[in-house]
This record gives sequence, C-alpha cells and structure tokens, in this order.
Amino acid sequence: MKSELANAPHRRLNILTGEWILVSPHRTKRPWQGKTESFEKREKINYDSECFLCPTNARMNGEPNPDYKNTLVFKNDFGALLNDTPLFDYTDGLLHAEGESGICKVICFSPNHSLTIPDMEVNAIIKVVEAWQNEFTELGNLKHINYVQIFENKGAIMGCSNPHPHGQIWAQHSIPTEIEKKTIAQKNFYKKESTSLLSKYIDQELSIGTRIISENKSFVTLVPFWAVWPYEAMIVPKRKMANIASLNTTEREDFAQQLKTLTQKYDALFNCSFPYSSGIHQAPTSGDNYEEWHWHMSFYPPLLRSATVKKFMVGYEMFAMAQRDITPEMAAEKLKSL
Repeated sequence: MKSELANAPHRRLNILTGEWILVSPHRTKRPWQGKTESFEKREKINYDSECFLCPTNARMNGEPNPDYKNTLVFKNDFGALLNDTPLFDYTDGLLHAEGESGICKVICFSPNHSLTIPDMEVNAIIKVVEAWQNEFTELGNLKHINYVQIFENKGAIMGCSNPHPHGQIWAQHSIPTEIEKKTIAQKNFYKKESTSLLSKYIDQELSIGTRIISENKSFVTLVPFWAVWPYEAMIVPKRKMANIASLNTTEREDFAQQLKTLTQKYDALFNCSFPYSSGIHQAPTSGDNYEEWHWHMSFYPPLLRSATVKKFMVGYEMFAMAQRDITPEMAAEKLKSL
C-alpha cells in the first residue's frame, strides 16, 4: 500500500455505485469532546414476558406467536409497505409520484430473547440463512414484487425498537436506488470483462491481503477499499451468484460461519454487543436476466472509538460526500487481530 493512502487526505471510488468518499487519515489523532452515547450491558434472559417477539407472547396486534424453536417469520404488523396499494401515477409539472406496493416481514433469529448472531451456534445461524433463502424465493416469485431487501438493524443506537434479535425483509414493486446503481456498475463491467465485478475485486483483495478479515472455502469477509463507516465490512461469496437462493449446503454453512466470525470480532472490538445495520444486496426479481449480478452482504456499524463514541454523518457528509478518518486498512488490521 502506498504511504499516501495511509497518511494523506485522498478520495476513493466505490466501484459498485460510482460514488467517491473522502479519507482523512491524519485526523485520527484529534481529541474527542463531542457527544458520547450511553451504553449499558443488558441482562441476558432467555424469555421476556413483555416482549412482543418471544414465543407464545401476543404481538402488538394481539395475535399470539407460536412456540417456535428456531426462526420465526411473520408479516410486519406495522409494515412500511402495503400489499394492496394501487400503483397510481401522479404528475403535476415538475412534481411526480408513484404508488408503491409491497410486503414487509419480520424474522426472529432465535426464540432466545438475548441470543444475537455472534452468540448463536453455526447450525442455528444456518436456519436463519435458510429462512432468508425461502423468503427471497417465495416473495421474489410474486408477480408484483421486483426486489427483496433482507436487512437487520442491531441495537437501540441503530433505531431497533425491540431488543429481541430479529431482522426484516421488505419486498417491493420498484427497484431501490442503491440496487439500480449497483446493477448499472456490474452490468457495464460484465459487458467489458465477461466476469463479475466482485469476482475480479475479491481476487485482487485476496492477492493483496491487507483488507481481508477472514475467509473460508466459499466466502471472503473484508473491509471494502471504499468503506464509509469506521468498521464497515462486506461478506462476498467466491462463486458468482445472483442471489442467496443459489447457495448449496456447503455454502450455507460457510456463510453462517463467516457471519458468526465477523459479528464475534465486532463484539470483541469494544467489548459490547456491537450495533450495526446489515443488508444483503442481490439481483432484482423482475424476471430480467441479471447475469452480471454478484450478491454480497454489507455491515455498516456506527461505533468509532469506543462503545460510547459513534461516527456521525453530518455537515460535509450530508452536503458534499461521505468522509472517514480511520482508513479501511487500519480497520481491517484491527478486526483481523481479534
């Protein structure tokens, strides 16, 4: 790695979106006198009688949860999308709007109220991966659904409204902005190179090694060269696949192992239940040919220096472009060592 990348202000290109990020490594030594978050270690309990997501408890709509033993998937009682929304089109001069329909679901990872992914056994995480696969296939096959977004907001600092470990799945009629950008970048590269953009990228990263956190036979976990968040990471399958439905038995296990490894490293970083937003980006389900697509899972954690100091996306980031101080290489080295 050139010394300029480690010491001098510079920009880095996100090859998946075409957007730039400003990196300012010389600012890592600046003193912090800003806001700190409150952090309390939560008492770990298997069951909470007041929790809307624990087995047999009633949810907000009064419907009882089954006495589930692995994962539980149900329709979100307060979904941001509604399945019966009419697909209207509104245009008035420069004003334009469209109706958006879809289905929102919740997935409880475990019946255990306190069991987050890093604390789960690999076999239990495999059950989560299988649920993701099933939901992606089922929802993606619906005629009016053109994209399925799987994600998790972990921790109150990320806006998670219920402490019971869970994720969400939003399936919608339109194709989201981030997916459109990544589709264009991958399609353009595939036309030129006849191979996927991420296949070539992870080959280069593996040959360099600097930003690799961990790997196994099927997956590589790394800090992207263009990472925005301090300890951002990405899990990428070594075999090009358009979506997670293509995972075979071995790959499911390897994916679960990488999920556990990364999230355990996160928890060890600041000795806390590490918050993040994670999401799987994969090909749309519109029925078109997306041979260029190579799915991947990204993790965006907000913590910067400790369990109580977070990265804020304000000022310059809101009005100009994303910016970070700690370099992706520094973040990868620290995570790898844990």
